[in-house]
Amino acid sequence: MSHDDFNFEPIRGLPEKLPEGEHILWQGAPDPRRLAREALGVRWVAGYFLLLAVWRVGASATEVPFSVAILHGAPFVLSGLVACAILYGIAYVQARSTVYTLTNKRVAMRIGAALTMTLNLPYTWIGTAKLDLKPSGHGTLAFELIGETRISYLMSWPHVRPWRMARTQPALRCIPDAENVARIFAEAAETRISEPKLERIQQPDGDAVAAE
Repeated sequence: MSHDDFNFEPIRGLPEKLPEGEHILWQGAPDPRRLAREALGVRWVAGYFLLLAVWRVGASATEVPFSVAILHGAPFVLSGLVACAILYGIAYVQARSTVYTLTNKRVAMRIGAALTMTLNLPYTWIGTAKLDLKPSGHGTLAFELIGETRISYLMSWPHVRPWRMARTQPALRCIPDAENVARIFAEAAETRISEPKLERIQQPDGDAVAAE
């Protein structure tokens, strides 16, 4: 029997129902393989263990036959495979537990494997957005927040722009069709920010009128 760890959500990826007038434009999640490569550095880890294996074989080859020296490098290769498998597993769990949502009013990010939380970023909090687009069409869309809004880099990792710790930039990491998602975001943000704000003005006689 299949089990959904998030079946308590009224709407997938969101902790509560959407308010009146708000609707979902797009939902998605990171690509696990891309997340392992770009956020967890699996290629660097693989290269590190491969370099150790080559060094060990080279060092052993000066003392024993080459056929035996190759066996001396095997433990490093096996260790590298295990390390990469663990990183791919972490990336899969992170991707499976993540839901990115764009609505007509905000960016919502349900993130975290062990400790799940939802970041709600109204478009009025976002100053600029930066798209890192890869040739495959995958990419990362990072948001530069304005004002006094702050989020924790460690609590939000890996769903942040790398190495922006002083001023953390939350990001939709390693998403497929990133250019189209960026277009949806730009159109929704522009529409939302250009909307006039209505305020209620209380008159002395108790009647209230709306004013822009």
